[in-house]
Amino acid sequence: MAIETKMKPDAKNIRVVIVDDHPVVRQGLSLLMEHENDMAFVGEAECTADALKVLEETRPDVAVVDISLRDSSGIELVKDIRIRWPEMLVLVLSMHDESFYAERVLRAGARGYVTKDEAGEKVITAIRRILTGEVYLSERMSSKMLCKLVDNRQGIGGVSVECLSDRELQVFEMIGQGHGTRNIADTLHLSPKTIESHRERIKKKLKFANASELLQHAIHWVQLERG
Repeated sequence: MAIETKMKPDAKNIRVVIVDDHPVVRQGLSLLMEHENDMAFVGEAECTADALKVLEETRPDVAVVDISLRDSSGIELVKDIRIRWPEMLVLVLSMHDESFYAERVLRAGARGYVTKDEAGEKVITAIRRILTGEVYLSERMSSKMLCKLVDNRQGIGGVSVECLSDRELQVFEMIGQGHGTRNIADTLHLSPKTIESHRERIKKKLKFANASELLQHAIHWVQLERG
């Protein structure tokens, strides 16, 4: 369990917490921040429960949050941060396709989105950008959103996965990763009955005839997301 807070250096007034379940990512970003004269890495966490503790203790200016956390969805954490600390800015860092997730995380309350394959210095740039009151997205995604041409992933019959709620999307993704109902319930701290209800709503929204069709398309969608 990774949970750590750092003392605030006097000369550094931009305070950042990193929430990511990969130690290498947290270490790499913290090293980048050490080279910035006005930026301090003040805490880290690898799961939602630890993140809430660190954020409460440090009250950073910016939380850098991964979408895919082991114990919950980063999107749910973004929503929680928005409710608990409205003044705290959130930058989402993710391996997922920006064209699908960017609009979703902005609706949840994040102020920017950076993909892991273009991270590094862009995270620093994004942090500075959102602190000025702007939203940070790649130029390509900014253009698409301004033109209202967000590239939706398509399900069967032209029905878009975008119609799923954040929780339904999380369950859909876990189904595609091979997780069963009990495992999904345990991971998300929900009852198996609730997960079954989500499965039924997903099938109805995406017009899947049965559980086999749901599984087949969920696996295909996950493969597309992973490239």
